[in-house]
Amino acid sequence: MTPDHDLVLRGRRVHRAEGFEAAEVGVSAGRIAEVVPLGTGLRGEREIVLSEDEVLLPGLVDSHVHINDPGRSEWEGFDTATRAAARGGVTTVIDMPLNSIPPTTSVSGLSAKVAATEGRRHVDIGFWGGAVPGNLADLRYLHSAGVFGFKCFTLPSGVDEFPHLRADELRAAMAEIASFDGLMIVHAEDPGSVTEAPPGRGYGGFLASRPPQAETRAIAQVIDAARETGARVHLLHLSAADSLPLIAAARTEGVRLTAETCPHYLTLSADAVPEGATAYKCCPPIRDLSNQDRLWQGLLDGTIDCVVTDHSPSTAELKHVESGDFGAAWGGIASLQLGLPIVWTEARQRGVPLETVVNWMSAGPADIAGLHGKGRIRADGSADLMVFAPEASHTVEPARLEHRHPVTPYVDRTLHGVVRRTLLAGEEVDFMRPSGRLLWRGES
Repeated sequence: MTPDHDLVLRGRRVHRAEGFEAAEVGVSAGRIAEVVPLGTGLRGEREIVLSEDEVLLPGLVDSHVHINDPGRSEWEGFDTATRAAARGGVTTVIDMPLNSIPPTTSVSGLSAKVAATEGRRHVDIGFWGGAVPGNLADLRYLHSAGVFGFKCFTLPSGVDEFPHLRADELRAAMAEIASFDGLMIVHAEDPGSVTEAPPGRGYGGFLASRPPQAETRAIAQVIDAARETGARVHLLHLSAADSLPLIAAARTEGVRLTAETCPHYLTLSADAVPEGATAYKCCPPIRDLSNQDRLWQGLLDGTIDCVVTDHSPSTAELKHVESGDFGAAWGGIASLQLGLPIVWTEARQRGVPLETVVNWMSAGPADIAGLHGKGRIRADGSADLMVFAPEASHTVEPARLEHRHPVTPYVDRTLHGVVRRTLLAGEEVDFMRPSGRLLWRGES
């Protein structure tokens, strides 16, 4: 008897828009052809039957990943980053435009990025462009080339080749991007509110150097510019919960504004950072437990739209692991392989259901980027899928991490949730045969 599909997956808990359902998923030519009730009897050339402790989830979409290749591939590279993504059930990443040399601030910079991915894509990859002083004329060309939007900083980025935009430059860039209905994504911290962190092992000095008002002041300025120009704007890695009322009010009045937060802000707290543990340093910083609680509430009430990792790795030397100097250490947290278990471990303690967490980490970022065929299990969507055991647990061991440098604050933590299989376009990821595609704005 002729099979109906290339692959059929069957499970008692298949993630759907309304929650989990007992279902069969038919996959043909790399896409989901149909989703029907369990017991329908779809036939496939291959079949996967989920165990009782497993759920079928859409592959995650991580729209905030620093891969740093080319130019700083000693920090991270496309091979190691996308291996880590696949191990963590992430089937789509969108790469940030800075830390690579050249940055993605021109079409030639984008071409260098694309070339660096060849033979190294274990998952699908898209790209953000960058908005920096002097590249206003490049933005439309980058948009036409297929980047998903444009990242900018409102204070120094940490790398010289990606300078920040002053207030007038931000408005000009947003006006240009609004003219072709592009998307501006913003690292929003006010430079006048940030001071130099004192040298030393203490986290408190670093935290005090980047207070909550650094975010709230910059976000207010970004909202004003969005209101004035009509641009679509996405706020990156929201750390300060004090900003939530500003965001909610702006959206109520019609400003086209979305926001994200990250696993580290939802699960780590300033009062529990060990002495000299520079793996915890990121910008903006991890804040206190009260702030964390309010970020969770912002997700639950819809003020924050999604959760992405802001995977920003570097070498152990740049993290000053040996000296423990928070003032000197590079600010970035590596967690691409661990995102879902990190957030799920905290969510289950707070009574937040798995299906809600998955929406924040799959459909949420997919919708912001305009990847409408990603992040959901539905007919005609991409067959990017994950088999996940939510009640299984594991301890984070550096040797099991695929990131180029296993420097992460999650080492030795016990996390709930194990990714057992990752499928890209209906095929289980084969690390000997990279099969990820290049993604461009406007594709499904």
